[in-house]
Amino acid sequence: MAERVPVVRLAGFYLAYFAILGILLPYWPLYLQQAGYDPAVIGLVMAVMPATRIVSPAFWGWLADRTGHTLRLIRWTGFLAGATFALIVWRDRPLFWLLATVLAFSFCWNATLPLFEAVTLSHLARQLHRYSRVRLWGSIGFLLAVWGMGELLDRLVPIGALPWAIAGLLVGQWSVSLAVPPIRERHPMTANVSLRAILRRGEVVGFFLSASLLQMAHGPYYAFYSLHLEALGFTDSEIGQLWALGVLAEIVLFSVLGRVHHYVGLRPLLLGSLALSGVRWLLIGWGGARIGLLILAQLLHAASFGSAHAAAVQIVHRNFQGPHHAKGQALYSSLAYGVGGAIGSLYSGLLWQGWGASWIFTSAAGISLLALVAAWPRVGR
Repeated sequence: MAERVPVVRLAGFYLAYFAILGILLPYWPLYLQQAGYDPAVIGLVMAVMPATRIVSPAFWGWLADRTGHTLRLIRWTGFLAGATFALIVWRDRPLFWLLATVLAFSFCWNATLPLFEAVTLSHLARQLHRYSRVRLWGSIGFLLAVWGMGELLDRLVPIGALPWAIAGLLVGQWSVSLAVPPIRERHPMTANVSLRAILRRGEVVGFFLSASLLQMAHGPYYAFYSLHLEALGFTDSEIGQLWALGVLAEIVLFSVLGRVHHYVGLRPLLLGSLALSGVRWLLIGWGGARIGLLILAQLLHAASFGSAHAAAVQIVHRNFQGPHHAKGQALYSSLAYGVGGAIGSLYSGLLWQGWGASWIFTSAAGISLLALVAAWPRVGR
């Protein structure tokens, strides 16, 4: 049975997807700045991508359940994402063209990962313990991309070549999806508990609020961390190395997370992650002059994203069972990474010049504290 699972092809998709993310997050703001856009516009463009996650996963997930063609939709959305992003390589375009293109690209591309998660879990079936080993290649892809692109930008290619690199990886992601074999799965059409009843649970309400706030706190990091480091005098390769360090910490955490969860438990894992997230933003905001503090802050990526995301996936899995499982994952993606991520990018862009990096990241620490307060009463009990 184990030989029938297309582990290499599944891992290849995660590798390509997160390699794209590894270029977009650190270097896309630098590309937009070089193209002549001010921080408010950069924040707006960076907010478009998470904003589409508010509706994109739910729409494509509903369509996949409705048609039963999940893998086919992954291939089509991957193809359309590559085709629309290719339009970005055109220079001297007006702002509305850039926003429209990014909107179309992200609406399609943001659908591919949630849908592919369902395909992966269906292929693994009763071998779900192998999921972390497959998903680990996504972190490796991010690590290689963020480090490799930093070296290339410093030594070989100009920042203007960034869209071409992303477009190439989008073609790679689409090509891998063509090689993944289809799955056949029957989902029950009835449930013992209604979706409305699940959404009324105190734990679920507190969880979604906490998850949204945590991603809102990540907004300044995703939109302006690279610009913050550049202003402090770091080179592109050094910026890439700091991003890569955070992902390396995430990889190490994923490799031992099973044992950590066994000894610590779900609730302390989540609450500890939220508390350490606040510490991380304070270190970035006020420790820029000390490389040791920045390194420590990047190591805390294992908490602010790694363990927090792992705990969140388990909470969703526990509360949304049977036919509601896909809906729960879609809601988590939409509310946390969609609503929270969009608000975080937007507010940080509007306030970046007036407040400055230190106070923007201090506000992110305060938002992480609010996430901890929201989760404390019931989440994970």
